Amino acid sequence: MTGPATQRTRLQRLQSRLGGSLLRQLRQSWRAGSLSLLSLLVGFYLAQNLSSLLLLRFPGGRVAMVLALLLLMELLVRLRTRLVGDEPSLGWVMVDNLRIGTTYALVLEAFKLGT
Repeated sequence: MTGPATQRTRLQRLQSRLGGSLLRQLRQSWRAGSLSLLSLLVGFYLAQNLSSLLLLRFPGGRVAMVLALLLLMELLVRLRTRLVGDEPSLGWVMVDNLRIGTTYALVLEAFKLGT
């Protein structure tokens, strides 16, 4: 005897997508996984250093610099959605991880500054 059929809800689709991406991460090669992780960490590192360095030198101060980085991140997202299909290549995964690391570093910096 089987259980009742489940509906395809948004939560169930999200869970299956996350499970599929987790399985892809486990099945990928060591090289791809390490490059993905390195790009995430490099994005975080560069954003931390550049934000503290450029805050003093950027014309318009912190607000202008964060707005410029936000526009750059939005451009990367728009470009990726137009050019990449369902399965992104390793290069696009690295660009996405750089973007995620940069965004995380900027949000963390904002929390540290209290703004």
